[in-house]
Amino acid sequence: MHRIGVIGDQDSILGFKAIGMSVFPVEDSSQAEMILERLARENYAVVYITEQIAKDMEQAIDRYKDSMTPAVILIPSNQGSLGIGMRNLKKSVERAIGADILFRDA
Repeated sequence: MHRIGVIGDQDSILGFKAIGMSVFPVEDSSQAEMILERLARENYAVVYITEQIAKDMEQAIDRYKDSMTPAVILIPSNQGSLGIGMRNLKKSVERAIGADILFRDA
């Protein structure tokens, strides 16, 4: 069975534990990088990271962007969104499809 992990500040991620995900509260991005590497070694299928933590660990996240697992997905924290997750989604879609099909102006 594949596992799903969530990395971020405790207040933002604790609710994910209630729905069966593994939660990893961190204080800063260096802790998050170590946990991300561990989760990749332990074959987690998906790792969600709050944007506030992810903003300072771009290189660590980029190591996994072309691999099947773990799929690293950025989510807003309880402080709101920084827009990083949507930018990354847009880049991924453009790379896969060759065009911006999500955010075109009407």
